[in-house]
Amino acid sequence: MTKREASADELIALILHGIEEVKGLDINLLDLRAIDNTVCDYFVICNGTSNTHVNAIVNSIQKTVSKAINDKPWHVEGSENAEWVLMDYVNVVVHVFQKHVREYYDIEGLWGDAKVTLVESSYN
Repeated sequence: MTKREASADELIALILHGIEEVKGLDINLLDLRAIDNTVCDYFVICNGTSNTHVNAIVNSIQKTVSKAINDKPWHVEGSENAEWVLMDYVNVVVHVFQKHVREYYDIEGLWGDAKVTLVESSYN
């Protein structure tokens, strides 16, 4: 199967599906396109309850995206301790945190100019 070019919207939908498959929490989508000099177009941010849950979310995202469009992240960082795992899909960067680490770094606050969309989960 060859890699298929997916739109940002399709990639985000697949990422969100992967998060929801393993009950990732507090999902936010940050649209960075209106901000000058950003490294990507979107951030997807969520958290898990433990390092095991964070790794399960990361694995679910990778499996979901790979199965649908045969794509994998350009880079993944933080899997060793699984307190904050960053998954770089070039135009979309996924941040999977443990709650206390997410609160400490406050990515949403740092990118306060971004348009933030709270993603409602079907299991909340």
